[in-house]
Amino acid sequence: MLKYLSTVILIFGISGAVLAQSAIRGTVTEEGSGEPIIGANLILMGTNQGNATNLNGEYVIRDVQPGTYTIRVSSVGFVTITEEITVGSSDMELNFEMELTSASLTALEVFASRSDQTTPVAFSDVDQEAIQAQLGSRNLPEVLNITPSVYSTGEGGGSGDARINVRGFSQRNVAVMINGVPVNDMENGWVYWSNWDGIGDAARSIQVQRGISNVNLAVPSVGGTLNIITDPSANQAGGSVKFENGSGAFTKKTLQLNSGLINDKWAFSAVGVRKEGDGIVEGTWTDAWAYHLAASYQANEDNRFDLFVLGAPQRHGQNLYKLNTAAYDRSYALSLDGYDPAAADVHGELGRFANPNVSGVSSSYNGKQYIGDGAWVNSSIQSRYSKDFINERENFFHKPQINLNWYSELSDKLTMTNVLYYSGGQGGGTGTLGDIEWDYSHNQRVADWDATIADNAYDPVNNPNSESNGIIRNSRNNQWTIGDILKLSYQATENFEIQAGLDWRTAEIEHYREVRDLLGGEYYVETNNELNPNYRARLGDKVAYDFTNTVDWYGGYVQGEYVTDQYSVYATGGISTIKYTHENFFLEENGSPLTRESDNIVGYQVKGGGLYNINDNLGAYVNVGFISKVPIFDNVISDFNGAINEDPQNEKFFFYEAGLRYRDASGKFGVNANYYLTDRQDRSFTRGVQQEDGSDGIINISGLDQMHSGVELETSYKPNDWVRLDVAGSYNLWEYQNDVSAVYLTDQGDPGSAQNINLYLEGLKVGNAPQAQLAYVLGLQPSNNVDVQLVGTSFYRHWSDFNPIGRDDETDRAQPWQAPNYTVFNLHVNYTFDDILEGTTFFLNMFNLLDETYIQDAVDNSRFNDFDGDHDADDAEVFLGLPRRYNFGIRVNF
Repeated sequence: MLKYLSTVILIFGISGAVLAQSAIRGTVTEEGSGEPIIGANLILMGTNQGNATNLNGEYVIRDVQPGTYTIRVSSVGFVTITEEITVGSSDMELNFEMELTSASLTALEVFASRSDQTTPVAFSDVDQEAIQAQLGSRNLPEVLNITPSVYSTGEGGGSGDARINVRGFSQRNVAVMINGVPVNDMENGWVYWSNWDGIGDAARSIQVQRGISNVNLAVPSVGGTLNIITDPSANQAGGSVKFENGSGAFTKKTLQLNSGLINDKWAFSAVGVRKEGDGIVEGTWTDAWAYHLAASYQANEDNRFDLFVLGAPQRHGQNLYKLNTAAYDRSYALSLDGYDPAAADVHGELGRFANPNVSGVSSSYNGKQYIGDGAWVNSSIQSRYSKDFINERENFFHKPQINLNWYSELSDKLTMTNVLYYSGGQGGGTGTLGDIEWDYSHNQRVADWDATIADNAYDPVNNPNSESNGIIRNSRNNQWTIGDILKLSYQATENFEIQAGLDWRTAEIEHYREVRDLLGGEYYVETNNELNPNYRARLGDKVAYDFTNTVDWYGGYVQGEYVTDQYSVYATGGISTIKYTHENFFLEENGSPLTRESDNIVGYQVKGGGLYNINDNLGAYVNVGFISKVPIFDNVISDFNGAINEDPQNEKFFFYEAGLRYRDASGKFGVNANYYLTDRQDRSFTRGVQQEDGSDGIINISGLDQMHSGVELETSYKPNDWVRLDVAGSYNLWEYQNDVSAVYLTDQGDPGSAQNINLYLEGLKVGNAPQAQLAYVLGLQPSNNVDVQLVGTSFYRHWSDFNPIGRDDETDRAQPWQAPNYTVFNLHVNYTFDDILEGTTFFLNMFNLLDETYIQDAVDNSRFNDFDGDHDADDAEVFLGLPRRYNFGIRVNF
């Protein structure tokens, strides 16, 4: 009887405990606008209970025992709320209004043409939390491999020597924007990530808009657009300090300070970074600083000014030359399909960390090096980085960017944003010039510095004047850009907005080489300067070439957008004109430096799209567009001989895309899916030719078409408060569509002097990025203190890169070599302390967790390592991915 009584008491005790539990429910909205905040996190501190808001900004936290708690409400871009609450025996309603961390943030995102759920384009967001959790010691683009059709690598392992491809297009055809300002090189469209080395520490979010995007400026958004927003000055006072260590003797220190809002008018923020390391790959050391400064001034209710200043003065050793696979790892090379063992005998194994761009030197050599004015904090003549080795390839650069943003409410319906910006640049890269002694013992040239120094040294018979036959040179790229972007937005009706804008940019770029290291000699004889031939060049003197290019750009656009709760449509039209000039101080024309000037070259774009919400959870969209893209500088004027292209051709791009977006009402599951087709027509190449009269010319090889199409998928599933799974994937088909031919006359007056150039490309795969990929992110948060993310990426159908202009053999129709598929896992762990160390987070990143050996970059039928020319593994040059490595540290908020 007592046994049954105990059971009854226990049952009623449990029932009473259950009945005593309560639920906390409510909404989280934006202060002022009342708009729901989706995905805001609510946590009862000291417990494992919490939840996130759904599509309507609603939340519920169930099974809460009566008592006093501290609830924490957080969302990216908003000031965190911490509030003490008392829970009784019945349910309670608790609503929160969240304040933006900066009044500038929304205006900045609008100016930068950021997409949202009403925009009919394919996009992915990587927020500040994901960047901080996953980036570690990597280059910023590498965190984007979790998005469909995006492929980024660190190439040879040098700090900042990253690349990114989107939908099969290199970053020359991917627009990169920082705070709405384009940063692609004005001459060639490239992006040098080492110039933005510290931006990952200041980035609030990165948005990848794949395809034509909704960016209204005339930027090269063919593959897509990377839209990086940095932290504006915050309304909340405080800051943080972070200390990091990692593989390759990596150390990094970061300090962030926020003044908070002062007198409801002013706010200031600053980020400073110091980074050093030996590098994982041999000779890829880094010595870098970075800074990001932001200030805001609320002049009155209608006018606000923001100032951004960022830059990253840095030096780093580079590894720019790919090697045959056997040079890294003989056994791995022999495991590749089609690899001839005889090729492995030709290429001696150097090891996984081999770098042909660095080699040892006798420590007794004490020659100085010239880095150059303004390129580095310790510029001019100094000792080399290490007494034990010399880098053939080193990069040194400082490219500050300054933006002054003005946001103005001109009336209830008319707003204006104006951004005046300046970007400077001092620095360059190193290489060799003249007769260097090379070591070819591994079928790959490596500089023999001691032998070269001996050749250059004083010899009373063979070298009585200590003339250097071979030297190390700097290739300088000093530049400045000034631009202004003006945007006007008019809210014609509640639903219809018209926007118009002007975009002006002008740039001047100095290109020259200078003596960096005389390698034991006293001078180097410069023979290329027609205006001053055969002079003796010493440290810092110009050699090889010296010219200045200018680029003048004008553009404008008009955009209309109509948005309702049910659907949205937009259309944009834009036009731009570009003009190039060239002045060459080493080439003589009528007794003066040679000058060239192009005509104004006009490009334009037209695009539009629409989105229809089928119901509260499902939406469908389509977009189409056309871009006529102006040629880069090198396709118009030759830098080195002044030849000018009399008929430069624009490339044409046609875009078609359709997609679906689904979010379930609970906010636990979501899917984005889309199909795209990009038709690239009239891709042009240029080739320098020698005319019968001895003059130099440039001919167009145009008419090459490429087709890029594919399907892309993103899903997310959060079954409960502490587990989340994200999966993204893409399957693409990128191919050349046709053969092309060009005919030119070596003598413009003689039809009999016709020469033919034929390229055989039809059906070949476009290389340099995998055409299928998967990414999967498993996030675990077993308590409020612990966050664990396991990130896996798998890549398939990766054809190696090749130069289309080299496919001139009609009998050679073989596909470029296909690199092996591979999968890499990364682990990210964050632990946030309570109590005494509250506000302190310890983090650990393990990259390539399983220590996979894989090929991340490959070039088909390589220049030095072409074994038998049959497009097999033994003919390719590659970069292997880095082995398992770590990054850990501590971040303290205050």
